[in-house]
Amino acid sequence: MNWARIRHIQLADGRPAVAKETDYDARLEAEGLEALRTAGAPVPVVYRVTEHELVLEDLSGTPDWETLGRTLARVHLTSAEEFGWPHDNVIGPLPQPNGGRRRWPDFFVERRIIPFLDALPTHLSRRLALACEGPLPDLVDHDTRPSLIHGDLWSGNVVDGRWLVDPAVSYSDREIELAFSSLFGDLPDTFHRAYADVWRLDDGWEERRPALQLYHLLVHCRIFGGDYVHMVAQRLQHYHW
Repeated sequence: MNWARIRHIQLADGRPAVAKETDYDARLEAEGLEALRTAGAPVPVVYRVTEHELVLEDLSGTPDWETLGRTLARVHLTSAEEFGWPHDNVIGPLPQPNGGRRRWPDFFVERRIIPFLDALPTHLSRRLALACEGPLPDLVDHDTRPSLIHGDLWSGNVVDGRWLVDPAVSYSDREIELAFSSLFGDLPDTFHRAYADVWRLDDGWEERRPALQLYHLLVHCRIFGGDYVHMVAQRLQHYHW
């Protein structure tokens, strides 16, 4: 499935650039890049944006995972009064619901899990829906504050170990960011150590991590199906839900 098409181009002044044509509203992606840039994240410059095209700085360089880890921890220190975002945006080609909630468990269940239950076979959907009524929100509940997150952080959205692209921003529990980063080809240990040097994760994060991965797995179930459904089932089994 292709929801974006990339071309390498040259601007009138000779600078190399990347033109990205999208099936979704590219302005939402540009907004996310600007939010991250303002918070200090290394992201490409947006040269031009229309509803279905982004023209971005063309980046290349030597990996610096340590700096990226420290920088992301500082970005996560950017906070808000509630979890969410001023409006819905996108994750990949899909709408990402962002209606604000004061409590993280409420936001996670109502905005990240329930809207995607129909991506599962009926028997798994029912099991996860039951978990949403008690054990899941209880599990992810800890003393956390809304953090600005990239929202779709995996190795494919890190350019040359230095820059972040393709965001799906929101104010969320920062643990969901790092949980997803470990799901498909984890980022290097150097990155995680540097992150922890700035802001260590709260006690209990290891037990919460499989549950927090459910959101991105549900997104993948909606788009791709297949093995991702099995990965959801594994996490439900892990918690005996």
